[in-house]
Amino acid sequence: MKKIAIMASGSGTNAQKIIEYFAGHHSMKIDCLLSDKPSAYALERAKNLGVDTIVFDKNSFYNTDEVSALLEKRGIDLIALAGFLLLVPEPMTRKFKIINIHPALLPEYGGKNMYGMRVHAAVIGNKEPFSGITIHHVNEKYDDGAVIFQAKCPVLENDTPESLAVKIHLLEHEHYPRVIEETLLQS
Repeated sequence: MKKIAIMASGSGTNAQKIIEYFAGHHSMKIDCLLSDKPSAYALERAKNLGVDTIVFDKNSFYNTDEVSALLEKRGIDLIALAGFLLLVPEPMTRKFKIINIHPALLPEYGGKNMYGMRVHAAVIGNKEPFSGITIHHVNEKYDDGAVIFQAKCPVLENDTPESLAVKIHLLEHEHYPRVIEETLLQS
């Protein structure tokens, strides 16, 4: 059985979709959800769906190997970032297969501080005809790893950051769980 860990910092809608997708899967399972934010609603979503949750602090993430050692002990095969806002330290990116989902078509609108509504506002402000999602490998830089999958949607003249966010969430929920599964099947 291949084991997946999810790392999330926010409300956890993607985490929930991933957990639901793998419930009862014959060869893969969500082992745990980790968060750097004790108040992240992703933790509640995971608990409600029977997934172990772990909270860690930024200091231990960057200055110790506690998180990495815990994931190794649990036998994690893949880490899926789902709204996780911290930059993953380089030792972890070398040790684990880690993928992330970004709410834009990278390489545009990526990097530090480009997440959530900031991305959607920038896309609309620049009058882009399309936006979308990018699922990519994680390296030691924000939104810089090799692209695994992209999907796009039109940005309409009357779109707001909020209405674009709805479109992007639909793409995320549709594609991210499947791409996680395909990535694990290829490893």
